[in-house]
Amino acid sequence: MISANRKAKYRTYLDGTQSKPGKFFDWILVGLIAYSVVTLTIDTLPGNSPGLTRFLHISEVVITLIFTLEYAVRIYLAPNRWRYIFSFWGIIDLVAVAPFYIMLGFGIAGVDLRGVRAFRLLRILWLLKLARYSRTLARFRRAFELAREELLVYLLMTLILLFVSATGIYYFENPAQPEAFASIPHSLWWAIVTLTTVGYGDVYPITAGGRFFTFFVLMVGLGIVAVPTGLVSSALSQARREESDIRLAELEAEGKGDG
Repeated sequence: MISANRKAKYRTYLDGTQSKPGKFFDWILVGLIAYSVVTLTIDTLPGNSPGLTRFLHISEVVITLIFTLEYAVRIYLAPNRWRYIFSFWGIIDLVAVAPFYIMLGFGIAGVDLRGVRAFRLLRILWLLKLARYSRTLARFRRAFELAREELLVYLLMTLILLFVSATGIYYFENPAQPEAFASIPHSLWWAIVTLTTVGYGDVYPITAGGRFFTFFVLMVGLGIVAVPTGLVSSALSQARREESDIRLAELEAEGKGDG
């Protein structure tokens, strides 16, 4: 049985970047993630030899087992295991390995794996683990945490605007273009590409009322794009200030300790 103090020490190896073992562990996992992305890309190339395909699949198994071991160790060392399992990082760690075991379960059950081959592409979710080992990506995560409530309100308002836009263009354009704007759900595609200012041009208004309505939707769309950018930028600045304050406090504590 490992003592609480020793568990805390091991956690610094897993989560900390101040110690040499912690940095070494981080670099190993970052390297494995990068390698897995390369193998995933190569695996999609046509004409791969059976030997190369077998090697890529073995690599996938080995990396998945390493990540599974890491996940199990983190659960064992966590002060509150259930809290870790349902935390942001716990879910990311689980999602990173779950597709492999889902595929394995289908194979054991005798299910035709060609129908669930897309699960293997979910290995791309391993990239999410990089946020744990990159200070910059961790800062983005902190920024989203700081702006979470504002972003949720923004998302709700965006959904409302999408529905209002789809409803408005439907009533303006349905009589003139019953195929392109057959219903409000059909009109949602137009609302999405217009509010996001993408404007593919595959469907567009031809009536005067529809064009006038589109003008206002486009004006609102400019704000739709700008608002989250401002929110995240402000939150990133705050996250950077927090890092600076923490670092300054650590330096002051070290100075007092030396004194």
